[in-house]
Amino acid sequence: MIFAAGLGTRFKPWTDSHPKALAIVNNKSLLQRNIEYLQQYNITNVVVNVHHFADQIIEAVNDNKSWGSNIIISDESNEVLETGGGLLKAQSLLQNDEPFITLNADILTDLSISNLLSFHKSNEALISFGITNRKSSRNFLFDEHNRLCGWENNVTGERKISIAKENLKPMAYSCVAIFEPAVFELIPQRGKFSLTETYLSLAAEHVIMGYEHSGDRFIDVGKLESVEVAEGMFI
Repeated sequence: MIFAAGLGTRFKPWTDSHPKALAIVNNKSLLQRNIEYLQQYNITNVVVNVHHFADQIIEAVNDNKSWGSNIIISDESNEVLETGGGLLKAQSLLQNDEPFITLNADILTDLSISNLLSFHKSNEALISFGITNRKSSRNFLFDEHNRLCGWENNVTGERKISIAKENLKPMAYSCVAIFEPAVFELIPQRGKFSLTETYLSLAAEHVIMGYEHSGDRFIDVGKLESVEVAEGMFI
């Protein structure tokens, strides 16, 4: 699932008249780049959630014949639900017996999904997601085995601890995550909520792991000035 429903407030003025997922990096939209990224790992059945200028995303998908994949739209036109609420709304589109992957439309990376999946399976985790050692306003906190234990806001100093341990390691979230389908039975939140809330509420009783890939290319194309940097990284 690709999360493409956000308002993109940090990406103005583009997002005053377009969805951020259709922002162009070297002649390809962020959405197309992430569809093609998944195709490298033979992932071609993709749910895309839409809200902000939903019609433009649907039109782009139709005009480009889903860039060779099978794209199913999860329509959040009535209300933006954030990542957690968006995932829950798409449950019927995602649920089968296999793990599934989610990523944000506005990130670009060459993280190996094959390696992430192997890591996920070897740790018998409920959820595993990419992390890197980079500067961020918010970090997840991990123990020495890279099990998720908490979260902190580096601007406000707020901390949320799920598993109390000493010497927790702060790492930045890469917005690429693998879930076991059983997660849908366990998510306590409803309505509009972030996956961060879900991770922290489940971490004490379920194994949630961080897969470090600090050597890989990664950029959050969350701001307009990030486009030029992204174009230097992803041709």
